[in-house]
Amino acid sequence: MRIGEIAALVGLTTRAIRHYHHVGLLPEPERRPNGYRAYTVRDAVLLARVRRLTELGLSLDEVRDVLADDAGRELAEVLAELDADLARQQAELAARRQRLALLLAAPPGEVEPLSPALAALLAKAPATDSPSAALDREHLTLLDGTGAIGEEVYALLGTLAADPAVLGLYERLDELADAPVDDPRIVPLARALVAAVPDEVFAAIPSDGPVAPGFKEALLAEYPPAQAEVVRRVMEGFVERGRG
Repeated sequence: MRIGEIAALVGLTTRAIRHYHHVGLLPEPERRPNGYRAYTVRDAVLLARVRRLTELGLSLDEVRDVLADDAGRELAEVLAELDADLARQQAELAARRQRLALLLAAPPGEVEPLSPALAALLAKAPATDSPSAALDREHLTLLDGTGAIGEEVYALLGTLAADPAVLGLYERLDELADAPVDDPRIVPLARALVAAVPDEVFAAIPSDGPVAPGFKEALLAEYPPAQAEVVRRVMEGFVERGRG
């Protein structure tokens, strides 16, 4: 293949490929008698790998380290990994289209951009005017948009969402809106909230939690002091149960 052909095949520009040659990321291929570079299938796989890694946010130096590890692997193994990457992208696109279909099917303003799994979970929850419950829903919606929580966790939370006793926990949290941070109701409520979550949920969540750096701090900042203390203790309790 010539440079224009391989560029079109892997979705890069010829300028980018020449830059990869210049910085030593991509070895120069053999040249034909007419002076044109002659690229092989392995070159195409290598460039596709570079494109995928840079799309994931890796620097060229980091990409170089990954490619050095790939050098000793069989071509079929690298191709299988690239195929798996494409399969994941297809699954992500399918999920996005499913969410878009929900938005298109509903009247304007009557549906939030939720995944089907979260929409099914929230549909099980009893109606309530609790400010804490509303805030909890906003946080779930935010996490849902990042893809931090999977369908398995939503399904496991279904029983909890449908439990009327959960409304009582939200009401207890609402009552702490104007309370001091040393209110004696804080510790018992935090323990009750942690205990209410099924063990199976913790088994399905990574030990370091599903949220991005900074999310916990931003979440706590939305609550008054006493409520924030409850939420902080609940987070700590979740971590301990997850490790257990």
